[in-house]
Amino acid sequence: MGEKPKEMRKKDLLQGTLDMLILKALAQGPMHGYSVVRWIHEKTEDVLRVEEGSLYPALHRLEERGWVNSEWGPSENNRQAKYYKLTRAGRKQLQVESESWERLSAAVSRIVQTT
Repeated sequence: MGEKPKEMRKKDLLQGTLDMLILKALAQGPMHGYSVVRWIHEKTEDVLRVEEGSLYPALHRLEERGWVNSEWGPSENNRQAKYYKLTRAGRKQLQVESESWERLSAAVSRIVQTT
């Protein structure tokens, strides 16, 4: 209840788009969780931040749906990390979600621009 309006908006937006953001990140190539978070943070110019408590459940959900696969491998600092990779079904889902997002954001833009 004590959240600032700006923080609440960020959180609400992220919950509605997290799967698409993760799929888009993984479309760049296999990544471990921290790389996904870093990619989203960089691409949104620090507007969106994904917390581990949201990221890993989402990655597991995407894996259960068959949209990503995972395997263990060494990270940049030679530690074991789980790498996630987009599947063919995940690429199709990314296209579906991207098209849906484009329609939604265009509709909201039309409303915001109404005088």
